[in-house]
Amino acid sequence: MKYLIVNGDDFGASHGINRGIIEAHRQGILTSASLIVTTPWSEEAALLSCAAPDLSVGLHIHLVNEGKNRVAAPSADNCRTELYHQFFRFQELVGHLPTHLDSHHNVHRDPRLLPHFLELARPYDLPLREHSSVRYFSKFYGQWGGETHLEQIGVESLVRMLETEIQEGITELGCHPGYVDLDFSSGYSDEREIELRTLCDSRTYQALTQRSIQLVNFRDLGNLLPCLPI
Repeated sequence: MKYLIVNGDDFGASHGINRGIIEAHRQGILTSASLIVTTPWSEEAALLSCAAPDLSVGLHIHLVNEGKNRVAAPSADNCRTELYHQFFRFQELVGHLPTHLDSHHNVHRDPRLLPHFLELARPYDLPLREHSSVRYFSKFYGQWGGETHLEQIGVESLVRMLETEIQEGITELGCHPGYVDLDFSSGYSDEREIELRTLCDSRTYQALTQRSIQLVNFRDLGNLLPCLPI
């Protein structure tokens, strides 16, 4: 059986991104989101998630200086402190543990920082991106090589990915839907609205049905994992 988690990163980054993620969940195929807890819009995102009980919400650790694209906490000890600070802040905002753990720009891939992410994730059985039974698929993204490629995030492209890339078991498809607004300065802006339209397009949902791909979220893992072949 093929199971698909569609996870929206950057929840809490701006009002427009919050709005887009909720719309992609309510009107499209998005089943999960990763919350940044360090912005002025984090609380708004947390409140929106409470009104969307079928949306699983994880923690999107943010250790990046915007505009500098480098880790803000250079020492491993400072990184560990910041991880736990954001972990407890998530619980203050949302009222429960995150359903999963990942990071902005996937900085947890850094071998200096990964041990601290694993230390945080394991006692709580939190799936850490690329370090759990969930396969991470990242090609639904509209930029590479410093250039924009809107065709990569159109409906036809996503349908083709669903056909060729979604394997047996559980896959997380990363995405970044949202609306462009003045709250958030990013090199990835107009692409977010294209992603949103693609995720909400009826042809995308039809493609899932035709290929017997079942939408799930991170909260479902406890029931699914015992049923998967070893």
